[in-house]
Amino acid sequence: MPAHLIGELAALGAAVLWTTCSILFASAGRRIGALSVNAFRIVIAVILLGAAHLLIQGALWPAANRAQWLYLSLSGLVGLALGDFCYFRSLVLIGPRRGVLMMSLAPVFAAVAAYLVLGEILRPWAIVGVIVTLAGIVIVILESEGASGEAIVARQHKLAGVLLGLGGAAGQGIGLVISKYGMINAASDPTAPLDPLGATLIRMLASAAALWIGIAFSGRGRRIVRSYRDLGAVLRTSGGAFTGPFLGVWLSMVAVRYTVAGVAQTLMTLMPVLVIPYVRIVYGQRTSHRGIFGACVAVVGVAVLLLF
Repeated sequence: MPAHLIGELAALGAAVLWTTCSILFASAGRRIGALSVNAFRIVIAVILLGAAHLLIQGALWPAANRAQWLYLSLSGLVGLALGDFCYFRSLVLIGPRRGVLMMSLAPVFAAVAAYLVLGEILRPWAIVGVIVTLAGIVIVILESEGASGEAIVARQHKLAGVLLGLGGAAGQGIGLVISKYGMINAASDPTAPLDPLGATLIRMLASAAALWIGIAFSGRGRRIVRSYRDLGAVLRTSGGAFTGPFLGVWLSMVAVRYTVAGVAQTLMTLMPVLVIPYVRIVYGQRTSHRGIFGACVAVVGVAVLLLF
């Protein structure tokens, strides 16, 4: 199997897993708040990733050099600590469907950052696939609230949610490119890059440390710990941590190792399409014919990316 196809399939898998965790995190965030969800899920993710690394690699710590620790830690701060907090808060304010849709902007940030940092230029057919995929996502985004049965959100909450969603998209796209630089370009031997599991563990450790240090200085630690008495929220956050920060982020590192960052990020932003059946089942929100058409257009774009 071609290396780029491995990366693109990994990106699709990450999109499915992140869609699942977004629904779980949105539900948990409404009960205990976005910061509590982010703080708890990142601890669970570190434990799961550390255990997996120990079992698979035979060591608790990744065999990374100082430069890799630096760049991957920076990636964790940008993409997982700051970016994910913005994203989770957006989910709480404007709902999972709208919040997930904002992440469709992540490929723009990823592509620009990859060009500036890595010098990556997309294959001609990949550019076509990216454009078609994003066109399908835009069609889904423009579906009216009346057609989907979504609750009307206050204007100030919608504005805040959109801005936070934009911050989440920027964090995810830029963080993804920094992580690729750390895995490959910062390696002592670029032909033997750091494995994706080790890279994910470093990113998660850095973001967990930064997040909990910030919580400690803010004086919110006791209130956040008390919020974990809500068993329903804890179970939802645990499920989201397993599907998203553990498996999903791991697959995203596989994706950026084996294919260019712009393609990987575009495939991972199929979440706005994948979320349609989720919100139908969980929230009873309908999808119009235009929304279904947009999903089909996005799938065609994905096919172009995979086949060419």
